[in-house]
Amino acid sequence: QVQLVESGGGLVQAGGSLRLSCAASGRTFSSYTMGWFRQAPGKEREFVATISRIGGITGYADSVKGRFTISKDNAKNTLHLQMNSLKPEDTAVYYCAASVTFVARGADKYGYWGQGTQVTVSS
Repeated sequence: QVQLVESGGGLVQAGGSLRLSCAASGRTFSSYTMGWFRQAPGKEREFVATISRIGGITGYADSVKGRFTISKDNAKNTLHLQMNSLKPEDTAVYYCAASVTFVARGADKYGYWGQGTQVTVSS
């Protein structure tokens, strides 16, 4: 089992940047595929990015490709999401999640979730 705690959210102007972090504890972090998801008010949770167990393979939603970068530091048990060129439509609660499957985009493939961190982008 793994416990996940996100941090780094906040309020930023459009065009700005934020770096989210997700600290993991428990079972070996390198055993997990990791992902970032987000949920805006009144909308369903959506996939943002995923990274393989040792970080060699990544995947992104089309809406964030070229602006967001996911990274994984297995030595420090930490996942990051670097978000650049932020837009108001990026406003959401961002969640990190862990999966025992290979790289996956479906939320149902992730069995462990953090509590979320709020990101608000003003126009």
